[in-house]
Amino acid sequence: MSIGAKMRATSPNLMEDVELGSSSVNKSSGTTRTRPMMKLKDSNIVELQPLVDSSSKSSKADGESSSFAKSMIATTMYSGCSIGMVLVNKSLASSYNHLIDGDLNILLVVFQAVAAVICVEFSKFMGWVEYPNFNTQTARLWAPVNLFFCGMLFTGMASMQHNSVPMVTVFKNITNIMTTVGDCILYGAGIELLVMAAFGIMLLGAVFAARNDADVTQTGLFWMLGNCLCTSGYVLYLKYATKTVKLSKFGMVFYNNVLCTCFLLPVTIFNGELSMFLNTSALHTMDYAVKNWFAGFVGFFLNFASLNCVAQTGPTTYAMIGSLNKIPIAIFGYLIFDNDISPETWRFICVSLCGGILYTVAKLRASRRKSRS
Repeated sequence: MSIGAKMRATSPNLMEDVELGSSSVNKSSGTTRTRPMMKLKDSNIVELQPLVDSSSKSSKADGESSSFAKSMIATTMYSGCSIGMVLVNKSLASSYNHLIDGDLNILLVVFQAVAAVICVEFSKFMGWVEYPNFNTQTARLWAPVNLFFCGMLFTGMASMQHNSVPMVTVFKNITNIMTTVGDCILYGAGIELLVMAAFGIMLLGAVFAARNDADVTQTGLFWMLGNCLCTSGYVLYLKYATKTVKLSKFGMVFYNNVLCTCFLLPVTIFNGELSMFLNTSALHTMDYAVKNWFAGFVGFFLNFASLNCVAQTGPTTYAMIGSLNKIPIAIFGYLIFDNDISPETWRFICVSLCGGILYTVAKLRASRRKSRS
């Protein structure tokens, strides 16, 4: 029975009339009137629905594409800001460290945190961003992030004093593996075989680069393990905080830098960095102030980019981007500051690139599988 034909049921009690796409001609006016596609006169007739909803399938694909684009933007922003921050701080160190007997590493972090607070408060004053005023309850929820950060800072400096740079690089790659395992245990993230292979390749490359400088003392090992735990704890708790603390990203930037200043400023008083700065008149120049303000401005964006990267991609990708950033930093250091790159460093760069490519392939394959399911 073809579409467009009038069908009559044999029993009028079940179905009186069903017309599919039929039309009738008004003989008096000569016009054609199109009837509805289906006219039902009995409730027992059910209109069939398509087995596959193409609109929902299309919207799901669009959602996956949008999520991938956001992840790419987040990782690019974090990588760019992180590299810029390292280069600015290196410029400060190379320009002024010869004027003092020691370093001002922690005081520089305080200066940049204060500058970031001023930037975000100015943005709020202008109406560009919005977040609630300072609240002690919110500060208590966010405080562990800064405690992990301070622990990461202190143990990192101590490990650099008691270990060689190649050995620190080896342990940094171990930290990435710890972060991946923690992401799996705490947040249920799946561990891709290719992801672990990528981390393994980077770890082997670091070990190979450090094979001629592998002296490790008990003190150095203690500080290095402490740095691994603090770094992994910082990244993993940062993901928890961004999900549970009800703040916008700019509010998180505000609390992050306010608490960082509160925790680290007393440290600069006790370790003598603040008095060293105040007593060194050669540092009281406009050039030094402008560079610190610019570093704080970059730090403002770095804070936002870090929070956004962890929220969009997760701790594992955040850790991988941090490791891969060492490649452009080494190259820019060679081009801008005339830093020598040893053959071991070049080999490490090549191996790290291979690990990064393998990690990218693993994530792309996982994204395709997710879009098909």
